Amino acid sequence: MNVLETKNAPGAIGPYSQGYEVNGFVYTSGQIPVDPATGEVPAGIAAQAEQSCKNVGAILEAAGAGFDKVFKTTCFLADMGDFAAFNEVYAKYFTSKPARSCVAVKALPKGVLCEIEAIAAK
Repeated sequence: MNVLETKNAPGAIGPYSQGYEVNGFVYTSGQIPVDPATGEVPAGIAAQAEQSCKNVGAILEAAGAGFDKVFKTTCFLADMGDFAAFNEVYAKYFTSKPARSCVAVKALPKGVLCEIEAIAAK
């Protein structure tokens, strides 16, 4: 098992890792839309979805994988009313159309609007 860590994604805000590589698979922790350079969260679902995707991509890259290797994602939305706008951004990154679960939750860390986790092959 290899712990994944990159400065190109936000550091963990709790007792967990950004991700793991295990037996040729990459597992990312849920990525909220925190800009790793500034610590800021952009406004609006489109900008937040964009940043969350970039953060997932940075962890995949640190593992030597990419969006094209993702076969499963789990997405969390604070408001299912944001589903269409979230999908529009998500589709630009996850072009291989991995299996996905997308659920609305009561709240997310730091009051963000979305979170994405991914599982990929190397």
